[in-house]
Amino acid sequence: MENSWATFGRDLHLDLTGPGGLRAALLRALRDAVRSGRLAPGTRLPSSRSLAADLGLARNTVADAYAELVAEGWLSARQGSGTRVAWGPLPGGRDLPRTPPAAPRTPGPPGPAGRPRFDLTPGTPDVSAFPRTAWLAAARRALTAAPSEAFGYGTPSGRPELRAVLADYLARARGVRADPDRIVLCAGFMQGLALLSRALGTGRLAVESYGLDFHRAVITRAGLDTVPLPVDAHGARTEELAALDDVRAALLTPAHQFPTGVPLHPDRRAAAVQWARATGGFVLEDDYDGEFRYDRQPVGALQGLDADHVVYMGTASKSLAPALRLSWMVLPDRLVDPVRALKGTGEWQSGALDQLTLAEFLSSGAYDRHLRGMRMRYRRRRDQLVAALAERAPQVRVSGIAAGLHVVLELPPGTERSVVQAARRQGLALQGLSCFHDPTAPQPARDGLVVAYGTPPDHSFTGALDALLRALPPESPGRPGE
Repeated sequence: MENSWATFGRDLHLDLTGPGGLRAALLRALRDAVRSGRLAPGTRLPSSRSLAADLGLARNTVADAYAELVAEGWLSARQGSGTRVAWGPLPGGRDLPRTPPAAPRTPGPPGPAGRPRFDLTPGTPDVSAFPRTAWLAAARRALTAAPSEAFGYGTPSGRPELRAVLADYLARARGVRADPDRIVLCAGFMQGLALLSRALGTGRLAVESYGLDFHRAVITRAGLDTVPLPVDAHGARTEELAALDDVRAALLTPAHQFPTGVPLHPDRRAAAVQWARATGGFVLEDDYDGEFRYDRQPVGALQGLDADHVVYMGTASKSLAPALRLSWMVLPDRLVDPVRALKGTGEWQSGALDQLTLAEFLSSGAYDRHLRGMRMRYRRRRDQLVAALAERAPQVRVSGIAAGLHVVLELPPGTERSVVQAARRQGLALQGLSCFHDPTAPQPARDGLVVAYGTPPDHSFTGALDALLRALPPESPGRPGE
């Protein structure tokens, strides 16, 4: 069979020009590549046979050039290791000595200005618990069964295999009225929110007065104004939507308000749907951690009340890992085409192979098994946190414990900043409740802590909990056990 440059291994670009013939040009090109740093010390070169075929030279010509450069100290050659660019000073000492990189140092405990030893900030699950073995097995099965067209560019809606499996899962586990044709897969919740905001056009979008500032930023960048919707012990006050002018949609976290942790009261769920029906608007339901409920059955999705006016938005970021960049929207019929059209104009696509793997992970039952295991793990941590607070800080009231991956600790007015600073001195990363308050909301922010017991790996949770307890304010005289 005729040899071709495409048949062989490692590529190496060399420009064989100049006087003296091909062998001299090859020597000159290799020396220049090493001298300039384009070929770094330790770089493995192609075999003499491979490079000869690539350059159209006789193999002996390349082998002789390699041998001469080894003798001069430019290259090194050892059996089993191939030919590599040599370490050490360049021949003639014209350049600075080059030495192998030092072994990485083992980091010691960070100082006050270093990275915190412990992290209880919300937004990330325990990524050390990612089911690597089960995910790898699902990936192998998915790749084996994948059609050839799955390796192409794909469509704006995402892989049909995952949309079909998601429709069944969401109906079963979250009470969502889902049709695969109404599901659009996205590269994370933020992309979905940006697409929806652009599809809605002009006007205003109501957001809960406690939430994430970068969600509000995504909405405003899309051309919409935001208006805060007050939050209290029963969730967002959706009955106030009717009094807001020119509001096209409302972004809510009905199952587990972020960050206060309360579910939306049934009367307010009904009020949100009634407002959307009366105005032709939409409720954007962020179901970021709806699967994690511990003391009773999970609160069903709001979308189940009205699939024509509620956009259901879910993600794998809390249940599996943020690195997957996989989320989904179940859209009302009248939003499907506008969102697909926007996504088809060059928006990022999630990797098709990860979509196929998640489809297999769901259909095989591995996702349900993983969720059950994580619920048990997170519930044990929650119980440990609540018990430690009751024993060592009974003056601190804890709320939002029924679900999710975080709780809220209520603090006396004016103490939040000092507690966060005390936690930092303990090597603990912590966020106050006021960080999530919309500064344009008329109601003042409350003092508190958002404690994400789901974030640390198991081996550091006890240390993080001890650091938290040391940072909390002492019990006030005359208010025991309050």
